[in-house]
Amino acid sequence: MNQHSALVDNYRRRFTYLRLSVTDVCNFRCNYCLPDGYLPDDKKSNASSCASSTGFDSLDSSNGFLSLTEIAALVKAFALSGTKKIRLTGGEATLRKDLPDIIRLCKSTPGIEQVALTSNGYRITHQLPELVDAGLDQLNLSADSLNPSTFALITGHDKLREVMAGLDLALGLGLTKVKLNVVLLRENNFDEFADFVEFVRHKPISLRFIELMQTTDNVDFFRRQHVSGQALQTYLEQNDWLQVLAEPNAGPAIEYTHPEYDGKIGLIMPYSKDFCSSCNRLRVSAEGNLHLCLFAEEGISLRPYLLNESASQLAERIQVLLLGKKATHELHEGLTGATKHLAMLGG
Repeated sequence: MNQHSALVDNYRRRFTYLRLSVTDVCNFRCNYCLPDGYLPDDKKSNASSCASSTGFDSLDSSNGFLSLTEIAALVKAFALSGTKKIRLTGGEATLRKDLPDIIRLCKSTPGIEQVALTSNGYRITHQLPELVDAGLDQLNLSADSLNPSTFALITGHDKLREVMAGLDLALGLGLTKVKLNVVLLRENNFDEFADFVEFVRHKPISLRFIELMQTTDNVDFFRRQHVSGQALQTYLEQNDWLQVLAEPNAGPAIEYTHPEYDGKIGLIMPYSKDFCSSCNRLRVSAEGNLHLCLFAEEGISLRPYLLNESASQLAERIQVLLLGKKATHELHEGLTGATKHLAMLGG
């Protein structure tokens, strides 16, 4: 496979990291994302029916999402353009019954070095061994509270024990990076900050606090619940936590380490100054739309070209489209683009 030059935008940012959504269906009802549960478009009513009737392992390309053949063509084009890391997201990615096959084809594509998965952990202990066998390298789970009742209040599911067991299993299976995501919520979990920090004292994971982001559907909730990550950053730096250099193809978190803790603390602060200056990620939706930013006005459909263009032609098309990427998101102005909720693209 002849390598193209790496994807570079007009601001000299290099893009080596693809976040690929494989479904927008989610079986959680997180209060900051889908408080009323997954509400599909009419064309996806079958997807909703499958998800609600079986709960998991029910979706595939027959629900309107990219097929394995389409995903293979997409991944090959991105790999040709210098993409090194692919993160599979949802909605909830583990609802795709062919997820092991998706992981396998991503990992077997020349040029792809890391395959990661973001999951709510609903049934992760049952699924993870097969996913690791397929080639999964990294896992991100979520626990917005360490209190089971608060966790259930936020997510709509009493699954904290499963998530915690999933973390331990991932470490036991030898995954190179295991992370736990926490969305900061003023009224629900901000008072647990010290407990979260203590949680990583003897657990070699990266625990990342994520600033709540405003979307079209959560404006009032955002105003009540948003907490700036700056206060957490100040606390860490005043308590001997040291910032570490980001690894190649890493995500947007600023990570801190401490000599007395086995784990790390990460901060994802999209409202911080120059947050977008180090952007290295592009997103493709479960229906094949390229999103140059999580908060772009609209996605650009790649689907008509996936099976009708060579990998080289598709790579060239993506590079041209990338030149339309803006210097920064416009969240500070309250502009959220076409992102109604984060499940659309997996955050």
